[in-house]
Amino acid sequence: MPAKRDYYEVLEVTKTASAGEISASYRKLAIKYHPDKNPGNEETIARFKEAAEAFEILSDDQKRARYDRYGHEGVNGQAHQFNDINEIFSAFGDLFGGGFEDIFGGRRGGGRRVRKGADIGCEISIDLLEAARGCKKIIAFERHEKCATCEGSGAKPGSKLQQCQYCGGRGQVVQSTGIFRVQTTCPVCSGNGKMVKDPCVKCRGQGFTAKTVERELEIPAGIDEGMRMRLAGEGEPSPDGGPAGDCYCIIHVAEHPLFQREGQTLICQVPITYSQAALGASLEVPTLEGAYNLEIPAGTQPGDVFKLRGRGLKSPRGRGTGDQLVQVHLEVPKKLSAKSRELLEQLAHEDHVHVSPKRKSFIDRLKDFFVPTESESNTTTE
Repeated sequence: MPAKRDYYEVLEVTKTASAGEISASYRKLAIKYHPDKNPGNEETIARFKEAAEAFEILSDDQKRARYDRYGHEGVNGQAHQFNDINEIFSAFGDLFGGGFEDIFGGRRGGGRRVRKGADIGCEISIDLLEAARGCKKIIAFERHEKCATCEGSGAKPGSKLQQCQYCGGRGQVVQSTGIFRVQTTCPVCSGNGKMVKDPCVKCRGQGFTAKTVERELEIPAGIDEGMRMRLAGEGEPSPDGGPAGDCYCIIHVAEHPLFQREGQTLICQVPITYSQAALGASLEVPTLEGAYNLEIPAGTQPGDVFKLRGRGLKSPRGRGTGDQLVQVHLEVPKKLSAKSRELLEQLAHEDHVHVSPKRKSFIDRLKDFFVPTESESNTTTE
């Protein structure tokens, strides 16, 4: 599978482009690659879908910010996968004043186009270990389902729907402006083409009733904070018999008391004593798989970082596993026993006699700084 192109490159704009510039460029490309303008050309259809996906991300401020920071990984699962050209018409038709098809003077496929149901959203929180290993969770969300009393018609049982007089039952009204034909949804029947005379008591003529739904969600290993998972067809039903919308679940990963996360990399802060840093030691450090024996070499400095390869988090798209970084910091005791104080005082005395090269160099510089120059030494005070 070829690598995805940069969304800014797809829309032919710079990273500093305004929302208006992004919309204008997308409109231009959508007209250029419109299937009706390029019949039978699979390449232009692919470009058409690619531009729609790029526009969906860059036209949303939050998605755009994540994309700017993390690239395609940051918006994994947040871009709608347009499998049907009509889905794009439905999603972004308002950008063209009534639909893509209006630019070319007619509907695609003849007849009234059905609409996809609305997408819905929900959220769930997991801990870092669940995010690292992957897990299954039961999520609950509300959506509407067909009314059992009227079977989705919205009409009182025994009554019939009437044809909308405003649109003649077509569900669409068409206005001509110069060379353009603008087709919009009928404002009276909302595109249904029919009207309810005697509404159903249970759903009040809507044809749908609210319901809480529970579904099992399989969360992949390595998922990050703010990523979305799509449950296809679990959204709102279509108002006119089209496909149902989707449910997007936003994943929140709780902070961990020991680990910090940067993408697939884990960072752990570990305290060590002066003697461990100077002499070296074998430390037991935490990892997601349990304790790990880390060898600290003699002469380790505060802030040194040790890398544990493959001990980080997996990529949710199966692109390898990150590392764990262990950063040591020197822990200075606030209270000392008499014996410890005595030993440290001996060490201080020893350090003063046998000065390390770095310390000696610093002391020599101090001497040079305070020693008067030849001109200063020849100057006398009257």
